Amino acid sequence: MNKQTELAAFLDLGWQRLTRGVADRRAAARHPVFATVSPKGHPEARTVVLRGASRSDGTVEVHTDGGSDKITSLRANPHAQLMVWDEKPKLQIRLSTTVTIHQGADVADKWRSVPDGSRMAYGATPIPGTAIPTANAYQKLASHDWFAVMVCRIDSIELMQLTDPHRRAVFSAQNDWFGEWRVP
Repeated sequence: MNKQTELAAFLDLGWQRLTRGVADRRAAARHPVFATVSPKGHPEARTVVLRGASRSDGTVEVHTDGGSDKITSLRANPHAQLMVWDEKPKLQIRLSTTVTIHQGADVADKWRSVPDGSRMAYGATPIPGTAIPTANAYQKLASHDWFAVMVCRIDSIELMQLTDPHRRAVFSAQNDWFGEWRVP
């Protein structure tokens, strides 16, 4: 197998694992770590649910509460990274992205497809991150007004597989997903 064919197959594996994460609740890519930088310059990481992955568009999609800290951080700096550790193939996937936030009428069709039980994740009073006197001193709202869709345009994909031998490659959107091997 030549270098480009081997790189293409490696990228195919990464996308296969990502798209499986959207469809299969038990897949490792279902719950990536989503990292941003706070307006004060501090790193922030949290687990999210992967709701979409489009290889043709070069995007992944995550839904969140519009009042969350990650929205504040992304409005100050729209860059984020998602990281998946997939145990079965021993594969780490890192997506460096630029995030666009959509709310309101732009996401009405997506809101209609959110199951009633899941809608409680969108909207709270007081807003997420607010200090409260007891663990339950808040109210969930299930509000379309607080529903936000983060479309993460992938700038680069880094794959590292911890098999024997280890292998690592980076693929760039700027170079039409042309990949190059890197030392793991």
